[in-house]
Order: sequence, then structure tokens, then C-alpha cells
Amino acid sequence: MRRHIFSRLQAPAVAAVALGATLALAAPAAAVATGPQTAAAWAAGTRAHLVITAPGDTSAVRTAVAGNGGSVFASYDAIGVIVAHSASAGFASTMRSVTGVQQVGATRTSDVPADAYNPALPANPAQSPTTLTESLTRWDMTQIKADQAWSVTTGSASVKVGVLDTGVDDQHQDIAPNFNAADSVSCAYGKADTRAGAWRDVGTHGTHVAGTIAAAKNSKGVVGVAPGVKVSSVRIAEPGSSLFFAENTICGFMWAGDHGFKVTNNSYYTDPWQFNCPDNVDQAAIIEGVKRAQEYAERKGSLQVAAAGNSNLDLANKTVDTESPNDSTPVTRTITNACLDIPTELPGVVTVAAMGKGNVKASYSNFGNGVIDIAAPGGDGASGIYSTLPGGKYGNMNGTSMASPHVAGVAALMASVNPAATPADLRSKLGVQATDTACPSDSRCTGTTTKNGFFGEGQTDALQAVGSTPPLPGSYFENTADVTIADNATVDSPLTVSGVTGNAPATLKVGVDIKHTYRGDLVVSLVAPDGTVYLLEDFANSDGTDNVAKTYTVNASSEAANGTWKLRVRDIASQDTGRVDAWNLTF
Repeated sequence: MRRHIFSRLQAPAVAAVALGATLALAAPAAAVATGPQTAAAWAAGTRAHLVITAPGDTSAVRTAVAGNGGSVFASYDAIGVIVAHSASAGFASTMRSVTGVQQVGATRTSDVPADAYNPALPANPAQSPTTLTESLTRWDMTQIKADQAWSVTTGSASVKVGVLDTGVDDQHQDIAPNFNAADSVSCAYGKADTRAGAWRDVGTHGTHVAGTIAAAKNSKGVVGVAPGVKVSSVRIAEPGSSLFFAENTICGFMWAGDHGFKVTNNSYYTDPWQFNCPDNVDQAAIIEGVKRAQEYAERKGSLQVAAAGNSNLDLANKTVDTESPNDSTPVTRTITNACLDIPTELPGVVTVAAMGKGNVKASYSNFGNGVIDIAAPGGDGASGIYSTLPGGKYGNMNGTSMASPHVAGVAALMASVNPAATPADLRSKLGVQATDTACPSDSRCTGTTTKNGFFGEGQTDALQAVGSTPPLPGSYFENTADVTIADNATVDSPLTVSGVTGNAPATLKVGVDIKHTYRGDLVVSLVAPDGTVYLLEDFANSDGTDNVAKTYTVNASSEAANGTWKLRVRDIASQDTGRVDAWNLTF
């Protein structure tokens, strides 16, 4: 069950303990301003709204906000979303009639806290050093074969993972080695607060999630799924209430896109509505605003992974919501499948269900055929997920909140072994490499062994995701020198291979990273040392997508491995240009 305080956090059971004892309890460029305003700007009755307009120059609509009894708190021009505050009851209806305004919606049924205008920095907790030696064989890690995947990779420090949550204790002994303060921020209230420490935990949830993803492999406490990657804290929970309103999530996704996060973890639902329904004007604006921000982050190269929720609901057959709005007085309302739990049900987001110890659905986990993408350990009852807590502590939690960071960690490992992978590549491979898990004897679980409502495409498998065997020394070669691609021209980027015995394999991997404003102009080929040309892809002329970030498999078994290979790129049209940014061969 979702409960007050933790209702929007996808973790129904919490245990906080010091020094490793176990106790289980029951289940910036895009914004107008990045710092706090003055407390004098706040007035009782102030509510927050999303004002949606066309992406680009929002100045005219921002002027209209000020002229109709509101103020602009933040503006994300790249997606046409303005966060407006107003104490006027008629503000939303008035703004809906303004030229250029597409949608307007209140994001909460309670007042914006005064803290929004002069936010207090979260506490920096005193740290308790641990004497625990980390275990590499915790049940959740062995269940997804993370312990075996570490023989292939522990993750690359160039891969950044954003923890959108209650904040992270960056001083924790198991998090500090992998913490990325430069890209951490508070997005509470919907505007980036870049002051040092603004990202710190206002609860315990975010620190626990961060440890599951990337606790350091340092012989202390615990180890995360991807202990070599970097984690950044994007605090989107507001202090006191621990609520995650839509403007906070929008700020978080925009920050993720602008700061190069390869993966974000989202173990919450967007308050105050458990489900946002498009036939409600306020909730429709929330859906649109968060959707635009997620799409922006994905276009910038970021994959969003999210928890499915802890109400044991069939998300493919929604009928009633009894828990919303959770910032005032909940009411019982009839809903349909058009109503979305966001961000987890937005297009492009990986929706994660929770499993207990073994191939079983966690008792609390939401489910739904066609909704759940993948499953991972979330704990159930006494078998909780053990991870970091603020102040150098450790403890157990259960929830889809705990399942989601396992998948985010696996995605980060995948990105480490394949830096050119796009969000779509990572999303697809997560499903392909998952271990098929059949429905139990439970009529609620529908679908097939390969894809069903309890487990989606199966349980995430870290070892299969990164390749079952580590690459041999000297089998990976890369050229990171830029080569300009001019209109109506052909260019080659050379790569010399040496020290490899015999011929190239039948599964030669060719990683390609091309920056180009219209890839439909491109024909991409691999040229072997003897001059043999292997076509990788002739993009459709109508393909207007930016860039090429893909890995191709070539049967090059007839070619000698050693010698100079070339990536050949032919531009067959005018107007759009680009460059070969990098490419690699894995033998």
C-alpha cells in the first residue's frame, strides 16, 4: 500500500540502521533563473501552474503571465514550458485565452511553500564510519548476475547516472568515491538551485537508491550494480512533505538532458495525482509538460528508468483512484487506462516491476501486460534490499523504488561497454537480454513467458547485458579524432589494428558515433585492410533524425584482423553537414 509521507516514493517498506545491523520494518541554460528569490515574493494562496506554449521564444507568454496576476518562477524555452505562480483563483482560466498558450494546469491543490522563495539547505549529516566488509554475493546482486558482470566491467567513470529523488548524502563513505557534485542540483519547486549541498537528502530514500546503483567497490559496506560509474543527485522532493510535483520532475529531466546523464532513475510518481487523466485540464497540462521534458532528455541522450509503483494494481486495467490528490484531501474517482502514472507510463520510459527473492512477483508491485517492461529485485518482507542510508549508515528497504535502480545500474553498465548506445539502444537491449520469467499460477498475470504482465520481458540480467565474457586485452580499438563530413563528399576515418591473431571474427562489432543534422543524407560503410567494403547502413532519404550512434555487427571472418580499417561516410545531399566524432572495433 502507498502511505502518507512515502506514498509517492515507490518503497513501501523501510528499515534504517546504523553500522550495518539489519532491521526490517513492514512493507540551467533552459531556465530563466537558477537561484532562490526573496521571501517577500511569497504570499498565502500562491499556487503553481504549468503554462504550455510552443517551444522556442516564450517571452510573449511570459509577459502575459505577469500581466494577468502571475509571476514567472522558471521557464524552459526549449520545450515551451513555463512554471508560473499566482495567488489569483482565475489565473489559469484567464491564461488559457491568451494567444499562443496551448495548455494551463495547476500542479498542486495546496499552496507553494514559502521555502520555495528562500530554500533552506538540507542538513549535512555527521558520518558514522563502518567496520562492515562489503559482500559481493548479496541475494539481489547474484539474482541479476551483477557479481559476474563485474568481471566484464564495473562501469566507466565517463557514464553519469542521475538520481532524481529525495537527494543523496554525498559524504557517505560508499557514495563519496563515485559522487559527481559538479552535476548535482536541487530541482525542488521547479527551478535549479545549484548551491553546494542543495542536492542533499531530505529523507533517506534517495541515498538508498544511489547506493544500489553505484556504491563503490571499496571493501566497505555494500557494492552497487555499477560501482565504477558516477552518480549525480537531482533532488526533486520538497522538504517536509517529500512530495514530487510536476515542475520538479520537469526541472530534473531538463537538467539530465543538459548535463549529459546517460541514465536517470525515477523511483516516485508525480504528485499530487497517483494517475493523471487527460480529460482534466490541470492533469492534461501535467502530462504534456513532463512528457516534453522526458522527450528533451531522451533527445539529449538520456534514458529514463522508473518504478512501476507499490499498490499491487493492474496498470493495464485501471478503474479507480482513491489516493489523490495527496497534498490535500484525497477523493475516490473513476479512472480509465487513459490516466497515466507518470513518469513511469510515459513513452520511452523503462517501467520496472519488483521481484522478491527468486522468480516471484513482489507482493506489493504494480503489474500490467503491455505496461511493465522489465523486472528486478525490489525485496519483499524480510528479504529486503540492503543499501546506503544517510550518515554513513546502511539498511533494508523494499519496493519498486529498489527494483528500478537495479535496472538503472544495468543500463549504466551497458552504456559503459557501448558508449555510442542511444537511449533506444539501451531500452531495447535491456529487454532482449532479460531472463524470460513465466507467469506463476496467478490469473492476474497475462501474456507469454517472453513477455507478460508481472515481469515484462523478464528479470534484468547484468551479465547478458554486458556480454557473457570479458573482452580480451588488445581486442578493442578506437579512433576519437574528428573527421568533417562535407556536403556531397566521401570521407574515411582510419583505425590501425595490431596484435590480434588471425582473422577478424564473424561478429566484428563496429561502434559508430557520427554527429550530423540529417542522417538521411548518409551512407556508412566499413572498409577492411584489403579494401573490401562492408555496407553498414544506407539511411532512408526521409530519415531526418540527428546523428548516428549505433553498433553494427559485421561478418568479417575472411579478413585479416591486423591492418588499417576505415569507417567510410558518404554524404549524398546538400545543406546538412557533420563529423565522425568517434568509432571503434571490438574483435
